[in-house]
Amino acid sequence: MTVQGAINKSFILFGLLLLTSVWSFQAPNYIFLIGGAIVGFILVMVGIFKPQYSNIIAPAYALAEGLFVGNVSAMYATQWGGIVVQAVSLTVMVLFIMLVIQKTGLVPVTDKFRTGVIMATGGILMVYILTMILGLFHIKIPYIHESGPIGIAFSIGVIGIASLNLLLDFDFIIKGEQYNAPKYMEWFSAMGLMITLIWLYFEMLRLLGKLKN
Repeated sequence: MTVQGAINKSFILFGLLLLTSVWSFQAPNYIFLIGGAIVGFILVMVGIFKPQYSNIIAPAYALAEGLFVGNVSAMYATQWGGIVVQAVSLTVMVLFIMLVIQKTGLVPVTDKFRTGVIMATGGILMVYILTMILGLFHIKIPYIHESGPIGIAFSIGVIGIASLNLLLDFDFIIKGEQYNAPKYMEWFSAMGLMITLIWLYFEMLRLLGKLKN
């Protein structure tokens, strides 16, 4: 595994993601929305336990997730014109900022830092899972998903945690080269970076939607 190899694989995956996301954005379909999300989740789970097949799983994930991303983007674009371009621009800007932070060593990725980010990410995941479960019973968690000050602050905090996850992704790629990880880990690490960026993009959409409300 090399850093350059992981970068090259990342570009390939984002090219595949762009292909299906643009298509589904232009022709949104509820079946592709749900199907893309479910297939993408299954592929991620398989990839975690079978990383040696990442050269197949990662491209398949990018194609499936593109269907989900395109449909969600279309939903937001229908309600607020220009929001997709704004979300993409902000996501790219954050990616660039975190790359600079990583290059300069401004925020070193220590074991304590890694543990803190993972715990915070797990906490956010639990909130979203709880939101989905309560939603099945038509119960809403107040404030954090609304467009008021608390909801906006929550979204900003989630974006901050998602951004810090990028540092973990960069560190994983660098460590992979240093420890001579197998070649297939280039695909695995590229998929991990894509997952974080998609999460960050969705959170940008959510924040912009709250601000526009």
